[in-house]
Amino acid sequence: MTASPINPQALLPPVRDVAYEAGEIAMRFFRSGLSTSARIWSKAGGSPVTEADVAVDTFLKVRLSGMFPDAGWLSEETADDARRLGRDYVWIVDPIDGTRAYLSGSHDWSVAIALLRGDRPVLGIVYAPAHETMFEAQEGAGARRNTETIAVSRASSLEGISVAGPKPFVDRLGHKVSSIKRPPRIPSLALRIARVAEGSVDAGLVSSDSRDWDLAAADLILQEAGGALTTLAGDVPRYNQPEPSHGELAAGPKRLHADLLAAIR
Repeated sequence: MTASPINPQALLPPVRDVAYEAGEIAMRFFRSGLSTSARIWSKAGGSPVTEADVAVDTFLKVRLSGMFPDAGWLSEETADDARRLGRDYVWIVDPIDGTRAYLSGSHDWSVAIALLRGDRPVLGIVYAPAHETMFEAQEGAGARRNTETIAVSRASSLEGISVAGPKPFVDRLGHKVSSIKRPPRIPSLALRIARVAEGSVDAGLVSSDSRDWDLAAADLILQEAGGALTTLAGDVPRYNQPEPSHGELAAGPKRLHADLLAAIR
């Protein structure tokens, strides 16, 4: 289905407002340092989901689809609809990225919203309500955190860089670069990549089986901040495929990315 071209820059302010409202819904059930007040159950495979995930997802689908009805839809908490594969534009949403963190009272969870054109994002928002931090980007216009322009780390070599990611994956890099630093775990994958974009973490690693909704918004934010998210072979992720999952990925400043990949492989 062919949709009329849209201007991501014009669309960003209303999508930002929607993200803030989604965060307010999630915060109704969030208790800092304590278990969530939301009801919890398990999805197929054992992953937890809460009534907050469902409430935010429902809100986002209504508001974003109403804003741009020609776009397809892909979300962690909505049954997949193959019609998205024929759309020029697709919304990709994770209503609460880092649900386990959310339900335990950790602040490191986020609401992730991306708009794709083809198989790559043109608009991305990662909002961390408990931190009151909004990361955003639109294609070709840079990346921002709470309206301030952000950029990746200025590190000039792998020596001494901070690397966030699953311990076994970071250990692989540590075998080659013994001086790496390991920041506290960042449960939300979207937030992990956004922190690479802002330069508070030098690099981020992503284990196999991440999904489009974990990555797409943060991918654009990182790209617009001067970074790259790729496979270990150096290929950028392609989104809105029949199976929206990915293998191992690495995120970091473009100037260091080749060295980072070589050290991991």
